[in-house]
Amino acid sequence: MNAPYVLVLYYSRHGATRQMARLIARGIEKEGLEARLRTVPAISPVTEATEPVIPEEGELYCSDEDLANCMGLALGSPTRFGNMAAPLKYFLDGTSSLWLNGALIDKPAVVFTSTSSLHGGQETTLLSMMLPLLHHGMVVLGLPYSEAGLLKTAGGGTPYGASHLAGAESRRAVDDVESELCVALGQRLARHAKRGSA
Repeated sequence: MNAPYVLVLYYSRHGATRQMARLIARGIEKEGLEARLRTVPAISPVTEATEPVIPEEGELYCSDEDLANCMGLALGSPTRFGNMAAPLKYFLDGTSSLWLNGALIDKPAVVFTSTSSLHGGQETTLLSMMLPLLHHGMVVLGLPYSEAGLLKTAGGGTPYGASHLAGAESRRAVDDVESELCVALGQRLARHAKRGSA
């Protein structure tokens, strides 16, 4: 039997969301749980385009089994017009079998995002990722204001989940406050995952 784990599932185009995923994983592991990092393949308007079965770099692609067997889920995407990116939405649209089986009911979940502009849809993107999780019966967690970073951030960070301001060229690194909030979100998710499995 596999060791229990929390799934950190994300799509990243320029690397910022991947960096956030790894910080959230660090928070999960600080609480003594394994963090399993997974991604989803890009999609293309060219119908003949395919992705390799195993990505050339970064994490493996997520399977239904990765999702079904997790203790909890952190879901991340860059913002696309105030919504999650199409590759992540495409993956989630294919999880009907898990919904039919109730595989994710009562498991804790958190969401995270990165945007190019400060008011570029961070909160609506986080909310868009919550919707399918609620349909799956998951328990969605945010960041409480006991996290001091929420009151001092000049970039990302919301009560709905961790966020990051990447800048117009998507080159701004995740800053110290954003990093702290990512780690804190991972820790909160792990604590709730442990309670649910007790």
